[in-house]
Amino acid sequence: MMRSWQLMVAMFLALGGLSAVAGYEMAPPRLPQWREIAWPFPRDGWPAGRAFRCGVAECGTEVEVYFRPKLGFCNCESGVADDDEVDRVSDVDMISPRFVPLKAGDVLRVADMPGRVRAYDVDGNRAAIGIAVSHRCDLMAVAAQGSGDAAQVQRATLKFLESREIRTWMIAAMEGR
Repeated sequence: MMRSWQLMVAMFLALGGLSAVAGYEMAPPRLPQWREIAWPFPRDGWPAGRAFRCGVAECGTEVEVYFRPKLGFCNCESGVADDDEVDRVSDVDMISPRFVPLKAGDVLRVADMPGRVRAYDVDGNRAAIGIAVSHRCDLMAVAAQGSGDAAQVQRATLKFLESREIRTWMIAAMEGR
């Protein structure tokens, strides 16, 4: 009787261990650790948004991302039409008024919203990106800055913006909830 009980316990432990290993192996890869920080900019005509930071160890370079909805601020017909609009509305000017585009921007989709992304040099020593996406007549403005090159900052930012939590928040914010 004692021996069969020990055998049963050993089998349950073995199955539990295998289940744990299988669960770990099947789990989706974790995103780098982003920490929400206080909105670092002075008040303006728009409500404060959300701000996040990711460190070098987690993202390969230090990155800060700032985003907020601007409801009723987008061209209802054309959405985000060109790079001049990204320069004007993406909030990169809050990081510094001295920003210079590095090249023409690109078309993209964030949280199923069409828009554009553009890379900048800020103050001659930092990389930044500006993103403007639209939904109906509303705009989501995103600005990011980092210590790495613009491509690193953009990759880390876009990966973060595609995370389930942020996508859900962006869609809800654009619908005014």
